[in-house]
Amino acid sequence: MNSIFRRLTSLLFAFTIMWTAVPPAAGQTLLDAFSEAVDEFTLENGLTFITVERPEAPVVSFFTYVDVGAANEVKGITGIAHMFEHMAFKGTRNIGSKDIDQELIAIAEMEDAYLALKAAKAQTPPVADDVLAEREAAFEAAQAQAKSLVEDGAFEEIIERNGGVGINASTSSDATRYFYSLPSNKVELWFSLEADRFMNPVLREFYTERDVVMEERRMRTDSQPIGRMLEEFLTTAYKAHPYGEPVVGHMSDLETFTLTEAEAFYKEHYIPQNMTMVLVGDVDAAEVRRLAQTYFGTMASGAATGQVETVEPPQLGERRITIEDAAQPVYLSGYHKGSMSHPDDPVFDVLEDILSGGRTGRIYRSLVEEQQIALQAYGLHNYPGSKYPNLFLFLGIPNQGVDPMDIEVAIDSILVEIVENGVTDAELERAKNRARADLVRGLQSNTGVASQLAFYQATTGDWRNLFARLDALSRVSSADVQRVAAETFIPRNRTVAIINTTSGAE
Repeated sequence: MNSIFRRLTSLLFAFTIMWTAVPPAAGQTLLDAFSEAVDEFTLENGLTFITVERPEAPVVSFFTYVDVGAANEVKGITGIAHMFEHMAFKGTRNIGSKDIDQELIAIAEMEDAYLALKAAKAQTPPVADDVLAEREAAFEAAQAQAKSLVEDGAFEEIIERNGGVGINASTSSDATRYFYSLPSNKVELWFSLEADRFMNPVLREFYTERDVVMEERRMRTDSQPIGRMLEEFLTTAYKAHPYGEPVVGHMSDLETFTLTEAEAFYKEHYIPQNMTMVLVGDVDAAEVRRLAQTYFGTMASGAATGQVETVEPPQLGERRITIEDAAQPVYLSGYHKGSMSHPDDPVFDVLEDILSGGRTGRIYRSLVEEQQIALQAYGLHNYPGSKYPNLFLFLGIPNQGVDPMDIEVAIDSILVEIVENGVTDAELERAKNRARADLVRGLQSNTGVASQLAFYQATTGDWRNLFARLDALSRVSSADVQRVAAETFIPRNRTVAIINTTSGAE
């Protein structure tokens, strides 16, 4: 495998810095090199594993991609997918408890007390204050009893004690991801821990952690002007598809969803068919196969949850909202477009770079450097997710004294110029080269390889589509860019949000 890895490394280097010198078949050559280093298999229960042998250093990066995110939630429990980003580090039946039998009893009693309290709060006519106080006291006592049986931080402590680094997780509209790295002689430890937390989870300290998530929402959304704006914007841009719901959840949902509902969501969605696990580094593929069967072979498969079936209908006209806020003015707009699996999505990669590729991008160059009407201005696509049809987003922060509508006029003029006159050959080649290089650059670290392959496997059904993306980028023409811009950047397809500064803004 060392020779394969050396060849792969040299190809990555060549692809990153010498695009113009690489022959047309280079994309396929890179795929060939990766294919030699990759072992892919799926257990009978539907759990997919991808192993990439890169023995450069005695370390392995692990990436678990769960194909469930905020888009899979339903009304009333928004934010519950994000809860598992927090709960998955709380331990298991085997890790994190002083007495698991007594703790499970205490957790059940805590949940009964909470459900009784929730019912009392919802009762009409309202229950007497002393009854409500009694229910609250019972819940707090039960919660304290359950907490007394917890060994704080036990799961993460095991990882760190064994040399684990980069322990983290993230939740998006599309997925939930768990990842960290360990020394290469700790591969079986990872299998043991990962199997334990996904096969024997304990949602301990659930309501305490729910309070943490509520505070996270207060800090990142409720107290941040752009956070509030984005939430208002998305709920306006989407009237049907769950991309309009906040990943962190609505506050009223966070205040009321229950451990019982969380367990039901987990059982429905955290099934082998929805999980992809990628190991990259100094690891033996044959050993991975053996350990995967040993630790995950008995994981029960569930009924396939399938894709989100709700389809956002075409807009019948432009949508606009104005937010009055004691904050700096901001301009935000978004145009509906297809998912990342749409044949035109690589064109949007190129278009994004032409519009917003650093200081050479048309938006930055025009609004920030030449006209000096914006402090910051850029565009991006595949927001808020990429699995389903999404938005091409533009954001501009006006300079002092500049009306947000001036930002809109300036961006519109750039888009009209592309629609009417296209883009230059130099812009096109520069954008294609950067877009391809960005993809390849993500393959230079073990963690980058793991995250990229997991994403493409789960989102498109085949990790090889990462390399098909490179080929697709090579084929993008100036006519493609002009056509896609003309089809997308039209007023009736647009949602606009503006922050107008009210008195009291700094």
